[in-house]
Amino acid sequence: MNYIVFDLEWNQYSTGSQEVEGLPFEIIEIGAIKLNDRAVMIGEFSRLVKPNVYLELNQITSRLIHLQMQELLRGEPFVQVADCFLEWCREEESIFCSWGSMDLTEFQRNMAYYHMTPLSDGPLPFLDVQKLFSLAFEDGKSRKALEYAVDWLGLEKDIPFHRAFSDAYYTAQILVQIMTRKPETLRNVSYDVFHPPGSRGQEVKVAFDDYVKYISREFDNKMAALSDREVISSKCYLCHRNLKKRLKWFTINGRHYYCLAHCEKHGYLKGKIRIQKAQDGRVYVVKTTKLVTDKEAEDLRQRSERARVLQKQGKKKDNRKQ
Repeated sequence: MNYIVFDLEWNQYSTGSQEVEGLPFEIIEIGAIKLNDRAVMIGEFSRLVKPNVYLELNQITSRLIHLQMQELLRGEPFVQVADCFLEWCREEESIFCSWGSMDLTEFQRNMAYYHMTPLSDGPLPFLDVQKLFSLAFEDGKSRKALEYAVDWLGLEKDIPFHRAFSDAYYTAQILVQIMTRKPETLRNVSYDVFHPPGSRGQEVKVAFDDYVKYISREFDNKMAALSDREVISSKCYLCHRNLKKRLKWFTINGRHYYCLAHCEKHGYLKGKIRIQKAQDGRVYVVKTTKLVTDKEAEDLRQRSERARVLQKQGKKKDNRKQ
């Protein structure tokens, strides 16, 4: 198994121009480092992409990456660069790795814009090194900047940041530290859902150390999703029993839904549903389920009560308008 640690730089519409539908960010540079399973660097990739959509550099982008449009115009078209990159990646079985979760999504969005063959017909597993750094060395929840992690690990800063290859290089150095010092952390695989599951058979169900993640197929709308038995079920991931809910699914903002169930053997179980919009306008669900303490269960009860009060107030406002 090889690890493709990659980074992208992209441009977007500048003042006075408009965002192009389907391509909010146009990739202008791809950089990558290839590591083998012994954490040894065995290859590198670096190419500029010639802009085709946004022909003026956004001022913030230009200041951040220290590139001028004249340099980019000497690059190659995206399809040509992407094909070369993917051929380089596919020499052996590999998994994508990036600092944060945006790069793989934007790479696939650019591929879709040019009608290239998709990387996958469903969720794509990858390693979010930013998340892994937090899990390995900090609280597991915070998300820090790349340079912060480099400094925290005491790594040498021998090339400038904010270019695709250099940021891929530093991300790879951090991944090497995780692979050698905290290899168990690599079990925490992330999933890019640019292409949600196309059927129930493609749905993702994966167990981590202290929670379970479920990624549903697409539904026509939120109501259809929240009517699906699998979506709204509560099951203990340790003993696999279907549980009765102590708090039925509730929401405060209409996007995140919570419930509370109880397992006689293992205690309280918190469910969280996020309603996500797919590229085609339909929706899918990302559900996480984890065991929580009595205090966390009580906090969820109080949240449920606040949601009930807000819902009641909203109904009163609607009645007054009528």
